[in-house]
Amino acid sequence: MESNCALCNRVAKLTFHHLIPRTLHANKWFKKRYTREQMGEGLDVCRECHGAVHQFIDEKELGRDYHTKELLLAHPQVARFVAWVSKRQRVRHDGRL
Repeated sequence: MESNCALCNRVAKLTFHHLIPRTLHANKWFKKRYTREQMGEGLDVCRECHGAVHQFIDEKELGRDYHTKELLLAHPQVARFVAWVSKRQRVRHDGRL
């Protein structure tokens, strides 16, 4: 089912982005600062936005500094990408508009 991306607001198939990456859930620093519930929180985002987030921000930086939607959108490269992609028409997987 397609819904609106939490970052660019385009209608697309969505993937779940953990605001604190799963690879960090066993890390002592994160376990001291966040509950299990907080570490399980995330956003439903399109593949393009999900890829951009992970391209521009490494895992530890994501968990420490960009663990909310507002913080992600404040990252200069993510903000620039989201502004650009939100103006694009989504291309379906079969190649049609």
